[in-house]
Amino acid sequence: MFYIGADLGTSSLKLLLADEEGIIHRTVTESYPLELLNHGWSQQNPDDWWEKTVTGLQKLCEGIDPSEIGGIGVAGQMHGLVILDENDQVIRPCILWNDARCAEETEYLNTVISRETLSACTANIAYAGFTAPKLLWLQKNEPENFARIRRIMLPKDYINYRLTGVHASDYSDASGTLLLDVKNKCWSEQMCEICSVRNEWLPQLHESYEAIGTVSNDELPFLRGVKVAAGAGDNAAAAVGTNTVSDMSCNISLGTSGTIFIAADHFAVDDANSLHSFAHASGKYHLMGCVLSAASCRKWFLEDILKRSDYGTIEAEITDDMLGNNHIYFLPYLMGERSPLNDTDARACFIGMDLSSSPSQMELAVMEGVAFAIRDCLEAASAEGIRITASTLCGGGARSELWQKIMANVLNIRIDLPEAEEGPGYGGALLAMMADGRFETMEECSSRFFQIRKSVEPDHDAAMRYEQRYQIFRRIYPALKDIFKQNKEEKK
Repeated sequence: MFYIGADLGTSSLKLLLADEEGIIHRTVTESYPLELLNHGWSQQNPDDWWEKTVTGLQKLCEGIDPSEIGGIGVAGQMHGLVILDENDQVIRPCILWNDARCAEETEYLNTVISRETLSACTANIAYAGFTAPKLLWLQKNEPENFARIRRIMLPKDYINYRLTGVHASDYSDASGTLLLDVKNKCWSEQMCEICSVRNEWLPQLHESYEAIGTVSNDELPFLRGVKVAAGAGDNAAAAVGTNTVSDMSCNISLGTSGTIFIAADHFAVDDANSLHSFAHASGKYHLMGCVLSAASCRKWFLEDILKRSDYGTIEAEITDDMLGNNHIYFLPYLMGERSPLNDTDARACFIGMDLSSSPSQMELAVMEGVAFAIRDCLEAASAEGIRITASTLCGGGARSELWQKIMANVLNIRIDLPEAEEGPGYGGALLAMMADGRFETMEECSSRFFQIRKSVEPDHDAAMRYEQRYQIFRRIYPALKDIFKQNKEEKK
């Protein structure tokens, strides 16, 4: 029996076909455009996602007996606002997770409504990337589109809707809307009232591993009748794929964004709301810190600034003795920052350059800056008494051996590299297995297929040097915070 996992990312859809032993037999990647507008606006056309889903599934399933496909599990980029009208047509492009247009609405929710009220209703405070601020922005700036809303969806839920005709979501993805009462796993009536959202617009809620229906779309006749799992937000799905389901286990992802994901058996909220308190795809909970720009920082610097695509060549110029001895700092806030700063005005910058500075030193600073930002999130967890001594590492950035070393030394923890490197897509396939009834619990399913390919231990001397550099790094943003705000005002 085969199972399909899908990862609906910011730049592409990644599909994989795994057998019942967890072995990946085939992968397909389909790219689609990203519309980046002025002032940090970021959006995509949901119909582009669907078009690539159809094309990708046709390629993935070519030559496969349809009766041998047991299920589909879709993981996806979180927080995006997809809205449909009374004819189930997309009203406008999806406002994405890394869109910064909702700063005023975020400020309104956190100050006028109050952080205390938001945390009581949803276990979280407002961030510009969340879905609720997007709805307030839409109501204010595009009232004619807001008036047409009949269904509200998250990105991966739109794919599931097109597959099955069922309007559904899962608790992990819904946690990032700021409309969900995370503790009680239901839509918050108070938050819906604040955002003028009608209950009938919202999807039915399920655990990530539950089947919501079967494929019924005529564009995919070869998959008709195949079970579809509710799916999960990309980070929760990646956590399933890396066996981050037991209490206080940790996974770090270096994708377009960066995250630190800490699984928890019980519901909890950190005192400062610096970390997101979300439901987990396992059926339990997790705490998560999110850095908006991670591997995207490296891509921006190498490809857009240096006009180079030879990642390995420039990485080879960075020797071990340079680790912790670089005189350049980089703030990785290309799209503003979420955890723990919650500042849409923050911007990226290099600090400490002189006439001796080289491209390789700047590249090292970029990689270190992302690691320091992840360390900020780890410090927020430490403030709550959470002690992390090891973490799995996944995402495109995790393929870099240099970045593996940097992460181990900056965080001063062991870094474990999973055998399967497909991240959210692999987690989606495991959710499909659960929906098909192959396992009783998510813990049993996840641990059944997880293997560590290699581990990277921190080097004591390098970790000590990075500790000193991190203490300097954490002082840079506070010193520049007012300048970032002033810079934004001058752009208006």
